[in-house]
This record gives sequence, C-alpha cells and structure tokens, in this order.
Amino acid sequence: MADTSDMRSKEPGRIARALDSDLWYSFSRSPLAMISTVVVVLFIAAALLAPLIAPHDPFDPANLSILDSFLPPAWLDGGDPRFLLGTDDQGRDVLSTILYGMRISLAVGFASVIFAMVLGITLGLLAGYMGGWVDSVIMRIADVQLTFPAILIALLINGVARAMAGPQSYDKVVFVVLVLSIGLSFWVQYGRTVRGSVLVEANKEYVLAARLIGLKPWTIMVKHVLPNVLGPVLVIATINLALAIITEATLSFLGVGVPPTQPSLGTLIRIGNDFLFSGEWWITIFPGITLAILALSVNLLGDWLRDALNPKLR
Repeated sequence: MADTSDMRSKEPGRIARALDSDLWYSFSRSPLAMISTVVVVLFIAAALLAPLIAPHDPFDPANLSILDSFLPPAWLDGGDPRFLLGTDDQGRDVLSTILYGMRISLAVGFASVIFAMVLGITLGLLAGYMGGWVDSVIMRIADVQLTFPAILIALLINGVARAMAGPQSYDKVVFVVLVLSIGLSFWVQYGRTVRGSVLVEANKEYVLAARLIGLKPWTIMVKHVLPNVLGPVLVIATINLALAIITEATLSFLGVGVPPTQPSLGTLIRIGNDFLFSGEWWITIFPGITLAILALSVNLLGDWLRDALNPKLR
C-alpha cells in the first residue's frame, strides 16, 4: 500500500488547481480582462502608496504656495518640472491630488459595496428561505426602492444626515454617511438576486438533508445555501464597485461629498470645473480621465466575470 504522505505529495496544490480551472482559462484568453485587471491593480497600488510616490503632499499647508497656482502641465509653455500635471487654484500639484483623491474614492467604493453586499445577502437569504410575511415585507421595500434612482436615494440619505449632524460635525462623519447612503441605494440588487437563487436551492436534496438532521435554519442558510449563490453576487459586486465610485464622484461634484480639504476625484472635478472656461483645463480634465479609466476598467472586469461564471457561455 502506498504511503499516505506520498499520495498527499502527489495531490495538486491550490495554485495548480486554480491555474487549471475554467475561470483561469477564460481569464488567460481574454485580453480585455487582463488589461483591466492590470489597470485596476495599478490604480489601487498607486492610491495605497500615495504618501510614498506622490511628488508633493497636497494637504500640507506648509508646502503650498499661492505663487504656484494655475501652473499648466510641465510640457506646456509656462509649466514647471516640479508639477508634471500642473497645479490648481491653491497651488496644489494635480498629480498628487489625484493620487490622494483616488484613496478616498476607492475607499468609499469598496466600503459601500461591502456594506450593500452584506445587507443585501442577509435580507435575500431571509426572504428566500423564510418566505411568508418576511419575504413579502422585504420584497415590497425593495420594489419601492427600485422606483427611485440610486443617486436620489443617496442624496436623500445624505441630506438627512447633514441636517441631523449639523454643518460643524458633518465633515467628521462624511465618510460614513457616504458609505451608508451609497450602500443603502445598492442593496436591492443583491437581495433580489440572492432571494431568487435561494428559492431554487431551498428545494434541493442537500438542503432537505440538512433539515432532516436537525440543523438550524441560520446554519443551513450560511453554511450550505450561501456558498452556492455567491457567483452572481460577485458579478454584481464587481460592477457595483464602478457604480459606487461614480456615485461618490457625483455626490462630491454636487457639493455633498467629502470636503475640499481632503478631496476625492469628484471633488477635484468640481473644483476644476469652476476654472474650465478660463483656460485652466488641466485641473478638471486629468481627474476626469482618471475616474473614467478606473470606472471603465472595473466595468470591463465585471463583464468578463459575468460571462466567465455563466455556464451557458462555456
């Protein structure tokens, strides 16, 4: 009889199994997916390493000079080599503000998607597995929310929070308010998708067997049903990340987002928009291009993931 340790050594590792999976095969055959992944990873790395790679600290008043305001990009006449993409009205380096602004945009995007995903999955599991009046109440709330655009719901929640916190305290809780307002406007997609998947899975043999051996409903939902409905949830989360970043940028552009002292990409676009027609186009164009590339890359990655996890397209 062969030694057990020898048999284990011959088993493929996790990395080998991942490289041999259908998902990796689809990824390696999709140039758009690979390019999008590289772009997203580079943007996230640049945002995380902003304090190390940014040429200047745009939020340190000691390093700012009003004499450096409205400098064009370095390759144009009047540009300064110290400021590759030019400066804004306060003399801040546009490249540095973009790097720091991406940190806030990505942080709000990821946090709001995680919040919406947790809330939507929880309510979707309850609605699909419990049924009855629980299902009716949750789904009617979802139906009502679907009649309003996500940006209007986010604006409503943001406005209520601003009125309750007051103008002095709002800036301290603006990050949490943005996450809650965006997350609460996106949970419906997760809830309805998970509910539909749970209704299909609830009558399968493995769920019936779990009920027969006496497992509690919550244990069945989390340990047995949830892993089988995560595929569509991951696709929605990837696409919603781009929507969350754009929604945050929209709120900031409308003046209800993060304060100008610590701007996100949307705030930078709003600040630059005031000087767009006076000739200082670089203040708003470069943050706008960054936001567009980031959102497009995440969307392309989500489209690939949707097709890769669709068994009908394999």
